[in-house]
Parts: sequence; structure tokens; C-alpha cells
Amino acid sequence: MLSGTSRPRSGPMEVVRTKPRPHAWVLEFYSSAVGKKAVMAVTGILLLGFVLAHMVGNLKVYDSAGHMNAYGEYLREIGEPILPHTGFLWILRSVLILAFVLHIHAAASLTFMNRRARPEGYKGGRKYVAATYAARTMRWSGIIVGAFIIFHLMDLTWGNANPDFQRGEPYQNLVASFQREPVAIVYIVANLLLGMHIFHGAWSLFQSLGWNNPRFNPWRKGFAYAFAAIIVIGNVSFPIAVMTGIVD
Repeated sequence: MLSGTSRPRSGPMEVVRTKPRPHAWVLEFYSSAVGKKAVMAVTGILLLGFVLAHMVGNLKVYDSAGHMNAYGEYLREIGEPILPHTGFLWILRSVLILAFVLHIHAAASLTFMNRRARPEGYKGGRKYVAATYAARTMRWSGIIVGAFIIFHLMDLTWGNANPDFQRGEPYQNLVASFQREPVAIVYIVANLLLGMHIFHGAWSLFQSLGWNNPRFNPWRKGFAYAFAAIIVIGNVSFPIAVMTGIVD
């Protein structure tokens, strides 16, 4: 016998759809390996441009103390009176610090992504056929160069690593620093490592931006060699010139 109580008919089940949280396309792009490589390339271009401009500016040490000190003061006055004194320098420093942080974060993130993709590593040893020595040591040269940059700032910008530091006297500060032979040797070694880092970075940034064509590889390699050589020769010449008495 059927019960007198009727069961309510169950209608179609409602599907509750939750809207996905909106993500900024910039963050989504950066979360991918392609985005991180692009960020490394763009920030690398900014940093390479600064390194070149910094080296060219320091060539005034071969002119005279007056010219180099005047150049240092000119950098502090750029943008006046629209910007306050040293305002342009602080904007430039902020951009470079942001580029440096993003460059390091993108490189570290890519390393972790590669390790997750290959957790067991290479069996039977890794054969470096296409990779150069600069590419294989990119991570360690980057860490050492980063530490050197901090010392460089403490030595010639902030002055707490240079006992003879005089604010507003870049020529005298440079000479006083490189007259200390251990410091001069540190600068030479650090710039050789910087050259290796620059070579691989200048070579690979074209590929990271998608500008990769076998027909242009000889040109890319020549550009990377030339750019790295110009930076290294220019920067290494400063401590050598002071130690040999060419600049005093």
C-alpha cells in the first residue's frame, strides 16, 4: 500500500558557480616562465644601460679632479628647479633598485621552476655542449656581483667602507679607495665576474624577448663579447691607473 504522504518532487539541482577572482594580467604574465624571462630581459637592459653610462662617466677621472667632481655635482642638480636637489638621482636609484630586485626574483623563481620540473636532476652527469662557462656560473657570478655592488655603495657612495671618504668629492674618493691594494684587487676580480655575467646576459636577452634567429647568432655573440669587454676594460682600468700612479 502506498503511503498517504507524498514526497515532494525534487527539481533540477542548482549549480552554484563562483566567479573566479580577477587577477591582474601583469601578475598572471609574470607567474609564467615566459613572463619571468621577459622581465629578466627588460630589467637586464636597464641595468646594462646603467653600467655602461656609469663606466663612461667615470672616465672623467682621466681628465682632471675638477671635471670629475663637477660631473658628480651635475648629476645631483639634474631636474632643478622642477625637482629638488638630488631628486633625479633618487628617482634613478629607485628605478634601478626595483629593476635589480625584479631581476633577482625572476632569476630565482626560474631556478625553482626548473628544479620542480626536473626533481631528480641529471643522471650520469650533465654534459655541457651548448652551455658556456659564463652560463654555467651565471647564478654564482650574480650573487658575487650583488655582494660587490653593496660594497661599492658602502665604499664610494655612502662612505662607511672608505676611511678617507669626502662627500661631494668623487675623484678623491676613488683615488683613496684604489690606493688600498686589497680593495683594488677586489674591484678587478669583481669586474671580471661582472663581465662574464654581462656576456651571458647580453647574449640571452634577445632569446628571452623572442628575438632569436640562427642568422643573427654571430651578431648576438659579437655584441655580447664587445659589450662585456668595453665594461670590463673601462672599469678595471680605474684601479690599475691608481695603483700604477697614472691617476693620483
